[in-house]
Amino acid sequence: MHRGRILLAVGALATLVSAARMWTGAGTALDVALQAQASAPAVAPGDWPSYNRDLAGTRYSPLKEVTAANVSRLAPAWSYTLQSSGGGPLGGGSSAVPLVVRGVMYVPSGNRVVALDGVSGKEVWQFEVPAPPGAAARGGRGAAAAGRPSARGLGYWPGAGSDAPRIVFLAGTRLMALDAATGTASAGFGAGGVVEIGVPYNGTPTIYRNVVVIGANVNEVPQGPPGNPRAFDARTGRKLWEFQTVPKPGENYNDTWGDGWKDRSGTNMWGFSALIDATRGLVYLPIAGPAANYWGGDRPGANLFGNSIVALDVETGAYKWHFQTVHHDIWDLDMPSVGSLVDIRQGGRVVPALAHIGKSGYMFILDRVTGKPVFGVEERAVPTGNVPTEWYSPTQPFPVKPAQPMVRVEFNKERDMVRAEDTSPEHVAECQALYDKSGGYFNAGPFTPFQYHEDGTPPKSTITFPGGTGGVNWGGTAADPTTGLVYMNAHDTSLVGWVEKKKPGVTYSFDAVGSEQLYDRASVNGVGPFFTFSAPLKDASGKVLAQGVPCQRPPWAQLIAINANTGEVAWKSTLGLTEALPVAKQLTGNSGSAGPSVTAGGLVFVGATSDRRFRAFDAKTGKELWSATLERNANANPMSYQGANGKQYVAIVATDTVRVFALP
Repeated sequence: MHRGRILLAVGALATLVSAARMWTGAGTALDVALQAQASAPAVAPGDWPSYNRDLAGTRYSPLKEVTAANVSRLAPAWSYTLQSSGGGPLGGGSSAVPLVVRGVMYVPSGNRVVALDGVSGKEVWQFEVPAPPGAAARGGRGAAAAGRPSARGLGYWPGAGSDAPRIVFLAGTRLMALDAATGTASAGFGAGGVVEIGVPYNGTPTIYRNVVVIGANVNEVPQGPPGNPRAFDARTGRKLWEFQTVPKPGENYNDTWGDGWKDRSGTNMWGFSALIDATRGLVYLPIAGPAANYWGGDRPGANLFGNSIVALDVETGAYKWHFQTVHHDIWDLDMPSVGSLVDIRQGGRVVPALAHIGKSGYMFILDRVTGKPVFGVEERAVPTGNVPTEWYSPTQPFPVKPAQPMVRVEFNKERDMVRAEDTSPEHVAECQALYDKSGGYFNAGPFTPFQYHEDGTPPKSTITFPGGTGGVNWGGTAADPTTGLVYMNAHDTSLVGWVEKKKPGVTYSFDAVGSEQLYDRASVNGVGPFFTFSAPLKDASGKVLAQGVPCQRPPWAQLIAINANTGEVAWKSTLGLTEALPVAKQLTGNSGSAGPSVTAGGLVFVGATSDRRFRAFDAKTGKELWSATLERNANANPMSYQGANGKQYVAIVATDTVRVFALP
C-alpha cells in the first residue's frame, strides 16, 4: 500500500475508535414514549400535502372513519389511469404519493401534472410539461424523460402574501412551479415558472416556509458532477444554498477521502425527500453512498458524508451535525430515506429524536439536535477482504437498541439455505446447482466484503445480505405519535459475486464511458447491479412456475413495528405471497421497495408487494385485516385523505393507476 494510504488508514482507524468511545453508552433505555411533534406546522386533518404528509415524515393520518372494526368493508371508490397527453403510455410506472389539499388531489401523470376531484376522480385541470430546449435534437429515452415530471411525486407550497399556492416539482434538470388552483405556470417563479438547476433529480421537493429543498440524481460512477443537495426560494426560484457532500481541501472531513474527493460523483441525495424539524429550523438529508458501489480503492477512508444523515440549517444550509451509518460503503448500502422524527422520554426528560433505518437493516435512533445515538452505538470489528488496492474499514457502527437487525445480515448454508418444505424439491435442486456453479458462497457475517476473483481461476462467490435492494429501501418508515410504534417494510435480498479487474469494453454495474474505476463486481450470471441467490421455481415436469424465487429460507419480507418506548420489536408480520407455491406455502413474504402509512383508526396500510395486493394490518398487533387485489403491483407508499363530502379515502398508485378506496 502507498505510504500516504497507510497513514490515512491509521488516521481513519483512530477516528473510528474515537467515535466508538464517544457513542458507546451514550444512552440507556429508560421510560421512553413517542409523542406528537407539537411544534410542526399544523396540517389539516383531511389533507396530505407532502410525500410523507408532514415535515416529520410520520406518514400518520389523524382520520379514523376507517377502523380495525370496519376496514373489512373497504371497497373501491374510483380509479384514474396515469398516462401522457393524448393517451400515451406512462412508461416505467409510478411510485408517486398523491397529494391532497382541501379535497383536490395532485399527481404526476406521464408528461403531465393533473389535479383531480378527490371524491369522483374527475380532472380539475392538467398541465403538459414542455420538453426542455434541445431535447428533441438529443433524442433517446433521456430526452423523453426530461420532458416529464418526476414519477416519484410533487410538492405543495401554501403560498405567501400575494403569491398563491403552488405545485412544485422536478422535471429532468428543471424545478417547476404551477398555480395550484389553475394549473398554469407560476409567472413569478424563475423564468415563466421554470428554474434550471443543472443536475437531474427524480425525487420530490421538501418545502418548509419559503424554502424548497431538493437532492440530485447524478450517475453512480466515480467521476462526474457532484451530487449536492440544493435549496431554492419558493416565491422566486432563487437558489439559496448548496451543500457539498464530498468535502474539498480545507473543509472538515476531506481527509476521509484520500485523493478520492476530486471530481467525485455519486454521494448524492437520491432519496425521495428530506425531513425538517420546524421548531429548530433543521433539515435532515439522506446522503447516499459514494461511487463506485463495489470498489473504493480510489477513495481510501470512511468517506464522509457518504451514507450519512446530515443536519443543516434549513434557511442557510449551514452544517450542524452528521451521523454515518456505513463507513466506506462497498455494498451499495446507500441512504434511501431519512426515517421519521419522534419525541421520546428518557429519565423524565423529552429527547427530540430521529428514527432511521435503511438498506443495512439496522435502526439508529438519534438525538436530532446533536446527532448522538439515544440508546448507544458500538463500533464493532467486521470482516476484511483481499481486493488489490481496496481500503477496508476495520469497524462498522451497530446500534445497542434495537439490538437485532430487521433483516437477514449473514448466511450459513446449513441453517439458511431453502428447504423442500419451504418451496419444493425442484426449487431446492435449482438453488443447489447455482450454489455449486458459483463455487459455493463465502460469508463471514455482517458487512462481508466481496472477495477478489483472479481471471482464469475457478469461481468462488461471496454472498451478502441484505443486498443492494434489501433492508428498508426508499419507502422508509411511518410512525404513530400516539402509540410509540414505528413501522417499516423490511425485506431480505442477497447480492452475490466477486470483485474482478474491469475488462475493456464490458459495461459493469452503473458503469460509464471514461470512468477511471479499476475494479467492479461480477458473478456467474455475468455483470450487472443486482444478481441474487435466486432460482426458478419449477414443477416436477420442469415447467417454470416463477422466476427469481429466493434461495434462502423464508420469510423474505415482513412488516415490522418497533416500540420506541423500549427499543424492542413490537411485532412482525410476513408481508406478501408467492402464489406459484401450493396454498399452504404461499405466505413467504414477497416485497418491493415501498413502505407503509398509519392512521388514527388503528391501521397500517401497505402495498409494496409483488403479488398485486394492497393490505391493511392492525397497528397494535400486526394482524392482517383486509386486502384488495389490484390489476398491477402497488410499488408506492399509500396515503389517506378526506374528500369534500367528509368521507375518508385511502389511495395508492399501482404502477400506472391511482386506486382509491372508501367505506360503502
